[in-house]
Amino acid sequence: MRVSWNWLKEYVALEMSQDELETRLAMSGLNHEGTDQIGDDLCIDLEVTSNRPDCLGHIGVAREISVLWDQPLCLPDPAPVSSGPSVEDLIKVRIDCPELCPRYTARVIRGVKIGPSPDWLVKRLETIFWRNNAPFQSVNNVVDITNYVMMENGQPLHAFDYAKIHGAEIIVRAAQQGEQFEAIDHKVYELNPSMCVIADAQRAVALGGVMGGADSEVADHTTDLLIESADFVQLPIRNTARKLKLHSDSSYRFERGVDPDGIDWASRRACELILENAGGELADGVVDVGAPIASREPIVLRLSQIERILGIAIDREEVRQILTALGNVEQAATETQVEVVPPTWRKDLTRECDLLEELARIHGYEEIPEDVAVPMTASHRLDPDRVLESARSVMTAAGFHEAMTATLVPEPWSQAIQPWSDAAPIHSPTGMRGVLAESVQKTCGGAEYLRQTLIPSLLEARRYNESLANPVIELFETARIYLPQADGLPAEQTVLSLVSGRGYRFVKGVLEAVVRRLRPDCEVQIADTKQTLFVADQCCELKIAGRRFGFLGDITAEAGKQFGLRHKATVAEVDMAVLNDLAILVPQHAEQSAYPAVARDLNLIVDESLRWSELADTVRQSAGELLESLQYQDTYRDPGKDGAGKKRLLFSILLRSHDRTLTGEEVDAIRDQTVQACRDQHAAELLA
Repeated sequence: MRVSWNWLKEYVALEMSQDELETRLAMSGLNHEGTDQIGDDLCIDLEVTSNRPDCLGHIGVAREISVLWDQPLCLPDPAPVSSGPSVEDLIKVRIDCPELCPRYTARVIRGVKIGPSPDWLVKRLETIFWRNNAPFQSVNNVVDITNYVMMENGQPLHAFDYAKIHGAEIIVRAAQQGEQFEAIDHKVYELNPSMCVIADAQRAVALGGVMGGADSEVADHTTDLLIESADFVQLPIRNTARKLKLHSDSSYRFERGVDPDGIDWASRRACELILENAGGELADGVVDVGAPIASREPIVLRLSQIERILGIAIDREEVRQILTALGNVEQAATETQVEVVPPTWRKDLTRECDLLEELARIHGYEEIPEDVAVPMTASHRLDPDRVLESARSVMTAAGFHEAMTATLVPEPWSQAIQPWSDAAPIHSPTGMRGVLAESVQKTCGGAEYLRQTLIPSLLEARRYNESLANPVIELFETARIYLPQADGLPAEQTVLSLVSGRGYRFVKGVLEAVVRRLRPDCEVQIADTKQTLFVADQCCELKIAGRRFGFLGDITAEAGKQFGLRHKATVAEVDMAVLNDLAILVPQHAEQSAYPAVARDLNLIVDESLRWSELADTVRQSAGELLESLQYQDTYRDPGKDGAGKKRLLFSILLRSHDRTLTGEEVDAIRDQTVQACRDQHAAELLA
């Protein structure tokens, strides 16, 4: 924000030196970027952070100066004299897109005389708009006045040639898909429905919050004016300016938010200056359409928090004086706390800590000693964070590298696999550029949809690493996915996802290790999955205690080709919410038995359709409490000896007692009852 020294003096006395002003403003948050001498004036360039749009006008900076130096602030109170008919007889306003433009005001001035701007106005604008030794180019008295008022209080305005508003009607609406609009820079832009336009009965006459249209701009022959002062939603303005590469002083301010109380003030101020410098007759009243100004919630500042947070004591009366000088309205004050309602121009003041920051800023950061003792307590990590840390530790120990992928993905990726929801993915109007390889963009399009799984993103990461001939590509990621809901807002679910080249059984073992790390006594069950992305007999759905936990599987050759992979890959994804619920984060221990363990190897002939997990459940149940561990060894197929549709499952059982040494007879009895249970439930036969 470039401000004029002479202009600031109209609102507050500048009794300090230039250096003192620049230093004090910098210490209070308005960093000094530089100062230029422009004629008999100084142009001071200040860096205004995005949370302080109130300082994007001279009045806002003057308000800061008045508080810092305890000087009175003198602001204009515009009261333009109206003498014409009611403005409602001259113009109608309708807002069809309140989600883009919540409020719109209009005034009409007839009989103006367009001409050159007065010298004082040109000098003011010349000081702040001087760029790289290029002098300011005055347009005309009306356009210069709208720019002047914008730089005065930060509220952008626009003046239309009233005669060019067809139907005497303003319609604030969303642009049509592919709608063509010629701006005052005489370039044609193609619009889409995410953009707001100001239209008359026939066509768009302005791109709301960004730039006016060439068809309705004020020219030498203009005699009647429509003065617009409005509010536009920040994010759509930012997206429009970036999409069209059309940035302006207006869009810069609307992107950061304007003061709702300043909308009508700026309109009255502009009309007053136009009447003084261009003549004309102001229609009576104002058309003010849209949402009323929302009331601000009060904030309570506990005086005890000042010393606790800032480390210094500030007198109670000084606290009250600073807060009221900043525009806060005091509601109540006791010996222990002060309650205030923040001003409309300070949207960043919402919490007690915001008021504490204001006190430190105005009282002076330099007044806080460097060695001040501020009591601090180490923060406690939340349980989900501890669970994530444990899961990451197991994954890295298993040889995986952590990946970070983009939140938005192409639509074909969302259609390839939908493990958590059958609903269509949520489309984002602001797609991400530069996150996909050029070859992927050609085949899949841009990344414009919120991801419903991390699997496609990790497969793309694997493809890229394969193209670089990296020998080991073991990747995992913990991140949020976004599942559509009926109310339009996505359900955010945190998942652990991985891609590996070491096969189905290895990945299953890694996931079981993650579960054992968090809950040693918990077993992972498997069930059939309907995901078509996987090889039929090398995939499953994972469950824990009857709850769906996730899925894993080897991807098919067709799916691998779809994602450009050269080698086989196995993927898995699990719901971290299940891990959060079952995790025992307090370290546990169990006494080890002093007696030896006894192992037995078993080789059972079973049906091809039998899953290892089903057989393992039977073994655990039949072996009883003396079973210490069950270890899968191998699967072997010999149709010539065992018959078609049969396979051999080789595994070991480890038995141990905590109070005695097991005898050979006891161990053989447990083995025999285990084999009998497998024979009864699965028609298994022991291979001698």
